[in-house]
Amino acid sequence: MTRNSWLRDSGDHVTPCDGDPDNISLWTRRSALALTAGLLGAGMMPEQAVAFAQKVQPRANHIVVSKKNRVLALMSGEKTIKRYRIGLGFTPHGHKSRFGDGRTPEGRYYINRRNPRSEYHLSLGISYPNANDMARALAFGVDPGGDIFIHGGPRRTSEKGKRDWTAGCIAVSDREIEEIWSLVPTGTPITILA
Repeated sequence: MTRNSWLRDSGDHVTPCDGDPDNISLWTRRSALALTAGLLGAGMMPEQAVAFAQKVQPRANHIVVSKKNRVLALMSGEKTIKRYRIGLGFTPHGHKSRFGDGRTPEGRYYINRRNPRSEYHLSLGISYPNANDMARALAFGVDPGGDIFIHGGPRRTSEKGKRDWTAGCIAVSDREIEEIWSLVPTGTPITILA
C-alpha cells in the first residue's frame, strides 16, 4: 500500500485503510494541525461584522440658517428634516463685507464644494462671495474674503468652549457635520438670515 492510498471512503466518513497505525497517527497529526490552525485563525479574526445600514432619510434640497437663533435647518421642500445648534464667526452680527472681519455672510448661496480633509473634520463650502458681494467689495476697495464653510467642531484649545469662534464659517459638532455631509448634496441652496 502506498502513502497516497491510506484513506478509504466508507460512505459516511473517511477512515484509514487496513488499520495501519502509521497512517492513523499521520491522519491524526494532520487533523490536529489543521484543527489547531483553524482555531488560531478564527481567534485572530475580528468578531463577525455587523452590517451598517444607513437610515434612509430624505436628502435636503435647501438649508436655512438663522444667525440670530444660532440654528441651521435642513429642509426637504417645506418639511424640516433636522435642526442643529451652530457657532458663527467671531463677530456674528452683520453681513460679511471684507476679508478678516469675522462675520458670517447673509444672503442666498449654494453648497459648491466638499472637503473630506478639512482641518475641522469635514466641511461643505458655501459659494460666498457671490456677484453682489464682489460688487460691494469692489465699490469699497476691499477684499471680500472667501473660504466660508459649514464644518465640524474646534480643534485648537483657544477655540473650545466659545459660542462664536470661526473666521466667518458655520460650525457644528463633528458628529453633526457627518450627518449633514450625508444629507446635503453639492449644489444645495443655502439661505443665511440675519
